[in-house]
Amino acid sequence: MTKRLSTQLGSARDQPEPLEQRPAARGLKSRRRWRARNLLPLLLAWLLAIQAWAYELQTVEPLPSQAQSALWSAQILSRYHYRAAPLDDAMSEKIFSNYLESLDGEKIFFVRSDIDRFAGARSRLDDAILRQDLSVPFAMFNLQRQRLAERIAYARELLKQRPDFSLKESYPYSRKKASWARNEEEIRDLWRKRVKNDWLRLKLAGKDEEAIRTTLDKRYEQYLARNTKIKSEDVFQTFMNAYSTAMDPHTSYLGVRAAEDFGISMRLSLVGIGAVLQERDEYTTVRELVPGGPAAVSGKLKVGDRIVGVGQGIRAPLTDVLGWRLDDVVALIRGEKNTTVVLSVLPANTGPDGKPTLISLTRAKINIAAQAASKSIIETRDGTAKRRIGVISLPTFYEDFDARRKGDPDYKSATRDVSRLLAELKKEKVDGVLLDLRDNGGGSLGEAVDLTGLFIDRGPVVQQRNAQGQVRVEYDRYSGVAWSGPLAVLINRRSASASEIVAAAIQDYGRGLVLGETSYGKGTVQSVVDLNQVAKDEKAPLGELKMTIAQFFRINGGTTQLRGVVPDIVFPSTSDPDEFGESSSENALPWTQIKAAEFVPAGRVSALLPVLRARHEARAAKSKDFQYLLEDVAEFNAQRQLNEISLNEADRRTERDRLEARQKLRAGKNDAALRKSARQDDGLLASERSLSVDLAEEKERKKAKDVLLIESAHILGDEIGLLKADSRLAAQVLPLANPAATRTR
Repeated sequence: MTKRLSTQLGSARDQPEPLEQRPAARGLKSRRRWRARNLLPLLLAWLLAIQAWAYELQTVEPLPSQAQSALWSAQILSRYHYRAAPLDDAMSEKIFSNYLESLDGEKIFFVRSDIDRFAGARSRLDDAILRQDLSVPFAMFNLQRQRLAERIAYARELLKQRPDFSLKESYPYSRKKASWARNEEEIRDLWRKRVKNDWLRLKLAGKDEEAIRTTLDKRYEQYLARNTKIKSEDVFQTFMNAYSTAMDPHTSYLGVRAAEDFGISMRLSLVGIGAVLQERDEYTTVRELVPGGPAAVSGKLKVGDRIVGVGQGIRAPLTDVLGWRLDDVVALIRGEKNTTVVLSVLPANTGPDGKPTLISLTRAKINIAAQAASKSIIETRDGTAKRRIGVISLPTFYEDFDARRKGDPDYKSATRDVSRLLAELKKEKVDGVLLDLRDNGGGSLGEAVDLTGLFIDRGPVVQQRNAQGQVRVEYDRYSGVAWSGPLAVLINRRSASASEIVAAAIQDYGRGLVLGETSYGKGTVQSVVDLNQVAKDEKAPLGELKMTIAQFFRINGGTTQLRGVVPDIVFPSTSDPDEFGESSSENALPWTQIKAAEFVPAGRVSALLPVLRARHEARAAKSKDFQYLLEDVAEFNAQRQLNEISLNEADRRTERDRLEARQKLRAGKNDAALRKSARQDDGLLASERSLSVDLAEEKERKKAKDVLLIESAHILGDEIGLLKADSRLAAQVLPLANPAATRTR
């Protein structure tokens, strides 16, 4: 979860003394200053030389402002982080490992000799930051760029030969835990298998050799093209995140553009034309028009149109954006409200040599409805009784911090939207409410507290402990509730932070059921620090730090850190805690416990759990959809453990036919949607399919049956039936369910 920093940072806002002059740094560095001065130039010279010989790739260089930003970040992280640690050799080792992971996490570019030559920098990256000299991390990136170009060139050469698919060999899904290739021969063999797998996928999909070569050659060329578009700010952000995540997994550096995108994600609005854009074949292509936005209202821009030029105003010259990075084009299109942007557009039905048309649009505020709270109703049956379950889906805990601070009465807020949806569902006479927090990675701490307050009548929601060990309790201070009836919260492994606060509080209060998978396990609080405000420097953009400043605890004294929220009724999961979640992070904060807060339970839903679990298990055993899900989960987990795919054509055809037959058997004769999903792999990336096909498949995915959501509604329906059958039990489970205990927001 995140909150905006509104208090002063004290001495951090004054001009800092050089970190190497601090007593802690002075003694630590004195014994190796000569080595640092002499080894680093030699390493740098080698790295710069190695990237200049084979491909004439542009070298990416650091900017002076980035060195300043790195130093300020170090000053703040080493003093004010929840788990503050000095920038020393030990920290340098962590930064190095993280940075190397970012450059080549799958170990498909570098070889062992490259890593050995990097060894001199392993304990020297702290010196690079302290001396404001970022040449070494940038040289490491430039070598990665060079190695990528070499691998792509080799892959394209391999396309001239027809692979032998009669051999019994395999290709690994993931190489994160693999060793570095020992030499060029070994890594070339890895790329041979990679190309062979790409070729085989297309062959199994029915493509001929010419089409396969054309498709893959273009794909590999675009890999290289995307890499050549990486800029200095991208490399710097990657390096700084290697540093920030060495502190803990949720501290991060945000460059200017990343900070802007973060702000948009929190307030769910931006100023632009209301078009969702996508990069396809070097063109910026319109994928979707936002209803009510300038583009949709004008009727001039269509899905599939390609933007090839952008001008700032009617008389301003057009900037040719063909081949540009998508975010650079988006930056040109966004701007101030009520200003004009002119687009040069190739219509969707026009070839690349067609004549562009000019479209003038007036920028406006665009609300991102796709990430806002939404509602739906699921009807279930219990014998002859029908239950209406209101579902509220919340993708993120958003809040427009600036609008709220300025006193805007209509500021955007997740709690406000959910409160409004609850009122609408009450008018639609739902019997229960299911809050769907799957894939909700968190957001505003205040919103998590306020939203929990919609379901409880005053009391503590979450506890925070800062770096000094001081504990503060965050309360819902409003009397009454917005919904007092049966409640369930649906979570999965991607539910994190603010989602975990809400689910944990509902569980601790006994207010409702928690269903799904064990959540992510993030129990820390972040605050956003504007480095320009800290440095009192407006000359060059320094970016922002999203820094961990506290740990949060449940009102029962436990924490979601590492362990997450364990559901009352657990659903099958494809998530591996060793691969995804807080417990997979090497430097995550440990689980701990503090004193419980004083609170009065709001219900006793646990009394129903034995019956609800039994009914769920009986229903799941009879449900074909649920059994199919269990089969898919088991197969997915088995494939993940195997971590390899056969490159033998006969074996692959046998496996493909088995999976296809299983899907067709499931689909039957009448389920057209499922038969479509049963089609064989076409071997293409999403961007290689036509836009119309891509959009059609996305539409089909959205229409697919959500087995877990439906089962959650049935479980909540079971609870409703039990409570209606026993008024005495209902009074124990839902003591707040009376007409007087209501409120609006």
